[in-house]
Amino acid sequence: MIIVIMGVTGCGKSTIGKLLAQKLSLPFIEADEFHSKENIAKMSSGTPLNDEDRYPWLQSLSQQLQSHEKTGAILACSALKESYREILQKDLNEKIIWIYLEGNETTLQKRLESRTGHFMPGTLLKSQLEVLEKPGDAYRFSIEKDPGTITHEILNTIKNNPGTH
Repeated sequence: MIIVIMGVTGCGKSTIGKLLAQKLSLPFIEADEFHSKENIAKMSSGTPLNDEDRYPWLQSLSQQLQSHEKTGAILACSALKESYREILQKDLNEKIIWIYLEGNETTLQKRLESRTGHFMPGTLLKSQLEVLEKPGDAYRFSIEKDPGTITHEILNTIKNNPGTH
């Protein structure tokens, strides 16, 4: 089973992804760790990435998913556009289970203001919200609940929907 936890910066992708990986005994892949030094420098300076910047990053994530297809994995990745999600899905035989963490801009901004040690500044939230193409084929979960509750809801949804794994 390949699960991608997606959404804009500050929605809790890494937190939820790690919890799910632990509960399902699957490896966790943090998409941020696959950004080039140039992309990290660009984002750190407050400049949003464009499609050209993201393409090699998405290709490397796609390769990671392919290498985990037999064993399964959880990927935390913004996957903001449908075309990005298509790149991630492209060479997989198994359909990705998409989990979209959604929240309002005020909640997201508050989370980003309290986050430390991350290269992505809160000033880029607005650009991500502008680029975001909400997925039609994802399970949606509100970020207003605590991570444990969200993780439990995701596990129940996956368990109760045949054909998702």
